[in-house]
Amino acid sequence: MKTGTGPQSAFPGRLPGKMPTDRPLSAATQRLYEMWTADQDIGNPFYTTFRYSRISGIGKDESELSVSRRDPSKVLKIGDSYYVWYTRRRTRYNPLGRNQIDGANDETPVVDWDLADICYATSKNGFDWREQGVAVPRAPKGSYGDRSLSTPDILVYGGRYYLYYQTFTTMWRPNDCVNVSMAWADSPDGPWKRLDRPVIEQGGPGEWDSCAIHDPYPLIYQGKIWVYYKGAPADKSRGNLLRAQGVAIAEDPEGPYVKSELNPVSNSGHETMLWPWEGGIASLLILDGPEKNTVQYASDGLNFEPKALVTMPPVAPGPFCPDAFADNGDGRGVTWGLCHINPLGGGPDQGCYIIRFDCDLSRDSHRPEFKGSNVRYSEDTWFQRATELPAAWKERILREQSGADAPTFGT
Repeated sequence: MKTGTGPQSAFPGRLPGKMPTDRPLSAATQRLYEMWTADQDIGNPFYTTFRYSRISGIGKDESELSVSRRDPSKVLKIGDSYYVWYTRRRTRYNPLGRNQIDGANDETPVVDWDLADICYATSKNGFDWREQGVAVPRAPKGSYGDRSLSTPDILVYGGRYYLYYQTFTTMWRPNDCVNVSMAWADSPDGPWKRLDRPVIEQGGPGEWDSCAIHDPYPLIYQGKIWVYYKGAPADKSRGNLLRAQGVAIAEDPEGPYVKSELNPVSNSGHETMLWPWEGGIASLLILDGPEKNTVQYASDGLNFEPKALVTMPPVAPGPFCPDAFADNGDGRGVTWGLCHINPLGGGPDQGCYIIRFDCDLSRDSHRPEFKGSNVRYSEDTWFQRATELPAAWKERILREQSGADAPTFGT
């Protein structure tokens, strides 16, 4: 291959429509064609920025200091109203944190999603919401699911509504080792009947999902029910998967579910958002893993490939996805949804509230204002708790800088 040091003319400023074959190309330029798009971010249907809005009803409420609302489901339009289901913790005391688990009891949670129920809210416009109350409560004391229910998502199938959620029994356990159960109803307003048994179990000892079956996310695809989920092994030591995504498939909402032999199908992600796109499935991976903050696509729903890098994606996003259950091979994408934020920047012992996000991940929308890539943030973002340098770290860094082996110049 030529080195590019000869008389070859300079590469043009306007990218050719097809990758040139008559000249040497750097690896980065080849990736514009092989991995990304010649039109770059503007022409990439999987690229978007995200904009956020406060909402009423289930948003920030400083009058309820020991209440947390988080983990919104997909948003459904039923009649003239939007519906969303979410985790709500309303406790007398704030969470203690994982390091103080021995101090927890039936009134004192360990983490933000401990001692929680599944609630729901409705809206006419997606901005102004009204909390309707508990949809699925915890089970009676001593029963399966009596400690906490969290991270719900919704399925509509055969004229019924199905809520899938994480189910904690007895005391909250370290590492969130838990399985998934579900409840069903003939109306989005209930009443809901709990199944009161696992529908997707953890894997066996040493397997990638031996600890966690979290964040269930059902879609209808290829004539069956596909429930994507976040898994993690019980051993969190170095060399083990921190977070990954798998899928379990069934012909009936209650199962039995069979895990794909390709699991994990994504090597990253936390509360992952998925949606039908053309004949496959797209996903937004956040927070964890080497491919976090990417939008990916799998033409078969299993073999995901990165398609775009994004900044400040929504946490625990639940999109408004009208064709989530259409299974028609013509997925159209999403333009908005709900997510949660932590006003203090993060931490399992801190409460959350729900906000709205807007984006351009739809084949039917044209939102050029969401395609810009030079996104800047205010100082409040840079110096929030999650990014500001803690005092203890600064002291260690100063010690490192003053080490005897540190090179000096100009002396």
